[in-house]
Amino acid sequence: MTALGVDEIQFGHGHQYLTVVYRLCGEVRRLLYVGKGRDLESLSSFFEEMGPLWCAGIAHVCSDMWRAYLHAIKKYFPEAVHILDRFHIVKLLNEAVDQVRRQEAARLRRAGADLLKGLKYVFLKRPENLTVDQHATLQGLLNKRWLCSVQAYLWKEKFDLFWQYESPYWARRYLWKWCKGAMRSRLTPIKRFVGVIRAHEELIMNWFKAKKQFSGGAVEGMNRKVDLITRKAYGHRKFEVLQVAPFHALGHLPEPEMTHEF
Repeated sequence: MTALGVDEIQFGHGHQYLTVVYRLCGEVRRLLYVGKGRDLESLSSFFEEMGPLWCAGIAHVCSDMWRAYLHAIKKYFPEAVHILDRFHIVKLLNEAVDQVRRQEAARLRRAGADLLKGLKYVFLKRPENLTVDQHATLQGLLNKRWLCSVQAYLWKEKFDLFWQYESPYWARRYLWKWCKGAMRSRLTPIKRFVGVIRAHEELIMNWFKAKKQFSGGAVEGMNRKVDLITRKAYGHRKFEVLQVAPFHALGHLPEPEMTHEF
């Protein structure tokens, strides 16, 4: 086992979370651990249980930017390539774009011009996933460059080019150029996103160092299955039940050849 994915899942009512660890390498991607909470202790307990020899064999770890996970991975895998999940970075940028749209929509509504009503996914979808009507609406909006939402959308599309680079050197150069330009955009949510990118630049660049082999796409796919399993548990709200149930679907546990003798 050489590659891990670490993430958190919300369950139940309120701010309750599960920390999950997946195996991302080999032919089978499987669930390895379910812990209560998303703090440093929750993740560290799993790594402590597995031991230093097992931790030394891990070459790649993929996670989001949650501080407790960053500290735990740095402590137990100092030699591993820690990759910040592309999925969460794109999600963070989409949230910044949507915040610009909501703020501008509120201003336009107060002025009596409701131009951006119902256009959330027009700005957030990838161009190839737009419907015919959404594509036509977007093309009409792109002519209105004075709209802050259109400017935020264009910065989002420019950032997508960053992931298409093969050379880490040129990818970093493009990232610097994008951040410099975005800071001049006067769009506060976009500028906050730039601050996050600059603070985690090295971990983001590790995606290229790992030759784009690992990302959070597989992690998010398994997270959705865990979420479905916890919902199907109906009245079972205890952590002990939720800790065991996902392993039946994602743990790839050994099963007997026959469950009954006839």
